[in-house]
Amino acid sequence: MAKIERFEDIQSWQKAREVNKDLYNITKNASFSKDFFLRNQIRRASVSIMANIAEGFGRRSKKEFVNFLNIAHGSAAEVQCHLYVVLDQNYISQEDFEVIFNKVEEVSMMIQGFMNYLNNSKTP
Repeated sequence: MAKIERFEDIQSWQKAREVNKDLYNITKNASFSKDFFLRNQIRRASVSIMANIAEGFGRRSKKEFVNFLNIAHGSAAEVQCHLYVVLDQNYISQEDFEVIFNKVEEVSMMIQGFMNYLNNSKTP
């Protein structure tokens, strides 16, 4: 594995950033943008994925990093839950739902894999 020197080097952070861009774009559509609570909630959860990966990296402790990755993993599940509400309210198509949901699932699996790697590594 390549050495990670900045949180921007973390692949799960990079993928979470892509998801965040996608979510901000879909929440700009006319009907969705009027649902302030849901729009803000899904945006906050999406940003939380990125922010917790970055914050965990910044803590410089493997134990704390894994804890923040776990929080980011939870935020990914929150985004997926909100996506069902978005779909049920017809704010996005089934196709758009599947694309974004699958991207979030990929981020989630990347975070889980990174947590497993860190938990099994011998570094402090």
